Amino acid sequence: MNPDELTAIDVHTHAEVSARGNASLDEELNDASSTYFKIDPTRRKPTLEEIAAYYRQRSMAAVVFTVDAEHATGTPPVPNEEVAEAAAGNPDVLIPFASIDPFRGKAGVRQVRRLVEEFGVRGFKFHPNVQGFFPNDRIAYGLYEAIEELGAIALFHTGQTGIGSGVPGGGGIRLKYSNPLHVDDVAVDFPHLKIILAHPSFPWQDEALSIATHKPGVYIDLSGWSPKYFPPQLVQYANTLLREKVLFGSDYPLLTPDRWLADFAELPIKDEVRPLILKENAARLLGLRKT
Repeated sequence: MNPDELTAIDVHTHAEVSARGNASLDEELNDASSTYFKIDPTRRKPTLEEIAAYYRQRSMAAVVFTVDAEHATGTPPVPNEEVAEAAAGNPDVLIPFASIDPFRGKAGVRQVRRLVEEFGVRGFKFHPNVQGFFPNDRIAYGLYEAIEELGAIALFHTGQTGIGSGVPGGGGIRLKYSNPLHVDDVAVDFPHLKIILAHPSFPWQDEALSIATHKPGVYIDLSGWSPKYFPPQLVQYANTLLREKVLFGSDYPLLTPDRWLADFAELPIKDEVRPLILKENAARLLGLRKT
């Protein structure tokens, strides 16, 4: 992958359907999140090859992953190996991340090592709300230790989630797990682990900004929200103290990069900061450029 040939690097996209057509969320949660994002649920499940073609057409690269929450939901994820193999077949546009349910224990730790060493996976997505755990729960520490040792990245969903929104009881999804302050403990206990706090962290935006300014290994991606809804303090920090630690992410297919970029163009972001957010910060973090 040559970053000079890319217009942007999207660090947050979802593989939601396997090659066999199996979805990573049950129908109720899938439909609820589609309603939350105001999209047609029948059009939100591109295959991995379709994702690659979509981003290649736009001269963009995409970090792509599934979410493994089988312990909590009973639904198997899109296989991590399938995501990694698709990325290997489309190395000009796809960057493979994986997801391991923290409740998999030592078997999950072995899977982390195998995915990095044999499949070239570059990072791991955690969704505390859906997976049903606090990020600082010791149940996940074996995973973090392996991820840190292997030089991979840990990406955590933070803040509000559209998963379960509008379903009675939120579909069993508890928002308390996604307060980014729980990730602060992880950043302390694993000081060399590179961490991405995904999304504007409503209602804990200030907490996320505090952690990212305090902990050198913590970054923020801007996925899941149209930029026109970004809180003003997020824009302020992206322009200043966190200009080298904020990353473009869309949340595709829930939010398209086309819509995100159109709204981002209207934000009062400094001209010299825009290329950092859209590409350069991610290129350095992902090792596509030397630091």
